[in-house]
Amino acid sequence: MAKKDGYTRKEQKQFTILAPDMLPVHFTLVCRLLALYGYHVELLKNDGRQVVDEGLKYVHNDTCYPALLVIGQFIDALNSGKYDLQKTALMITQTGGGCRASNYIHLLRKALDKAGYGNIPVFSINLSGLEKGSKLHMSPPMLVKAVYMLLYGDLLMLLKNQVEPYEIQSGAARELVDRWTRKLVEKTRDPRQLTVSAVRKNLCAIVRDFAAIPRENVEKTRVGIVGEIYVKYSAMANNHLEEFLLSQGCEVVVPGVLGFLGYCVDCQISDIELYGGSRLRRRVLEFALRVIARAEQGMIRAIQEESDFHAPGTHFETREGLHGMIGLGCKMGEGWLLTAEMIELIERGIHNIICAQPFGCLPNHIAGKGTIRALRERFPEANIVPIDYDPGATRVNQENRIKLMLAVSRDKTISKGA
Repeated sequence: MAKKDGYTRKEQKQFTILAPDMLPVHFTLVCRLLALYGYHVELLKNDGRQVVDEGLKYVHNDTCYPALLVIGQFIDALNSGKYDLQKTALMITQTGGGCRASNYIHLLRKALDKAGYGNIPVFSINLSGLEKGSKLHMSPPMLVKAVYMLLYGDLLMLLKNQVEPYEIQSGAARELVDRWTRKLVEKTRDPRQLTVSAVRKNLCAIVRDFAAIPRENVEKTRVGIVGEIYVKYSAMANNHLEEFLLSQGCEVVVPGVLGFLGYCVDCQISDIELYGGSRLRRRVLEFALRVIARAEQGMIRAIQEESDFHAPGTHFETREGLHGMIGLGCKMGEGWLLTAEMIELIERGIHNIICAQPFGCLPNHIAGKGTIRALRERFPEANIVPIDYDPGATRVNQENRIKLMLAVSRDKTISKGA
């Protein structure tokens, strides 16, 4: 059995730690950062129906679909025979909110026991004080550098999405993402590359490289993707939604993960304001929010100074854009952030939005599907479609609903032209 009293930093570094794959570029960079501090982290790449089927063996079909996928991916990897099970551990993030996501770790441990892997430790990454005995040991400097890695991932994702639909040479944007990922991984070997000035230079260089890719001057339908964080980003969870939209002649717009991180920190500050709490903890959280905001502003400046690409808003701008649509106290799951992201997209001229959600996800049904009518009343041009994802949902049905949304968009464009 795993130790009940937790593992020391030194003991954790003796394991090969498996991490689920949600954001390949972002998580590759974070895993490399952890490697610099002595952790052996491997990002899982196993995909396909066998992962879903493995998850269904140990997670009830009515339980959150992302939990089913993450647990299925872990157990499928452990079954593969690739790892020394005496020296293997698992790593999972926890938001600390009221969403089921904070309970994934308990579902995972229960599934491991059922599958005969009760000796496998599970380490948690969270900013909420959860799982103190099994929390992955990360110092404040490591956390700040992890924000930089997520920042690089956000920028690469944003630029790829703005270049790929228009590139003259097919595959140029993806190739540049791979090249910069390798380069950034190599740069992390040098501590001087993790300073504010070095990060700033890297951001500008990345933007310049993407701006240099030859592109066609054509108009594409821009489609935003919002929703539950795992389904929004994970190709396995959303049936390769971004690839499908590209095949339909669309430009994909996906809000960055730093916005979600800022939302999680913001919610904890709100809790202290509403219910009381440690002043020291509040100062730490406010400092963390400032670090995230500075990182976002650095990325926005680099985009605006080095290119004609569209820059996203900061976390604070996204929050202010709610305009009373939903209260900041709505913070289960993606909560008010989900509504705020839809408003930000619409105000940036992106009227076509897919709200990707696990079937039965209550926070998404309230803050996502539940606000669509009000959003349409405020923004008549809004063309929003909620898409449910679960083990039994057919890809054909999901894609047909998206095609209908795109047909509505085209009809509106023709009507305007007439």
